Amino acid sequence: MSGKPSPAGEPTATGRRYPQARYVPPSGATEILLVRHGESALADLERPFPLLDGRGDPELSELGRSQAEALAARLGSGRVDAVYVTPLRRTAETAAPLARRLQLEPIVEPGLVEVSLGEWEGGYYRARIAARDPLAVEVFARQRWDLIPGAEADEALAERTAAAIRRIAAAHPGGRVVAVAHAASIGTVLSQATRSAPFAFVLGDNASVSTLVVDGERWLLRGFNDTSHLAGLHETTAPAGAAR
Repeated sequence: MSGKPSPAGEPTATGRRYPQARYVPPSGATEILLVRHGESALADLERPFPLLDGRGDPELSELGRSQAEALAARLGSGRVDAVYVTPLRRTAETAAPLARRLQLEPIVEPGLVEVSLGEWEGGYYRARIAARDPLAVEVFARQRWDLIPGAEADEALAERTAAAIRRIAAAHPGGRVVAVAHAASIGTVLSQATRSAPFAFVLGDNASVSTLVVDGERWLLRGFNDTSHLAGLHETTAPAGAAR
């Protein structure tokens, strides 16, 4: 069919013509921009990361701080009603430049904290991944964190992250918020939204943005692992799944 498209529903000689509809979030739905924290400091097994509630709590690396500034430049000029972080410092440090631009005080949401990896906390997880430890390979093959001794049960991770998303959405109906979290917690949320394999979204890049629209119990994934704001930053390389 040739010629200029007609407005939606306009009568024509050949009947009514309709353009493809553009997505519009449902009234009252909450748009949550799930941001993975920036790159964190190198793991040194001679000086393991400090622990907070049993989880490794490294600071951001120099690159991670640059990623946080790039994130702030990306999101700081648009509408953001609230900024959420987890209790771990790498999320607070990632969110800080954005929160300053927006003049918002970050809100701590413990339910989005990283999965607890038991005996592999403090930096040992990275070492196991780098060495292709057989159990590390099995974790990704079977897509279960709780194969690691002392690690958090996958069902508990799914339950608490889902509850956190519901709390955020309930607090900001019709709003747009940024939640800076972690690879496993974000991946778990997105796998629940899409009913996909547990680890389908678990390897998002540092400082990447994934967009989730929450309309009651209907969750819609609108974007995953957007890193366009990081163009030009030098990226370090590490084995898949190594960074936490």
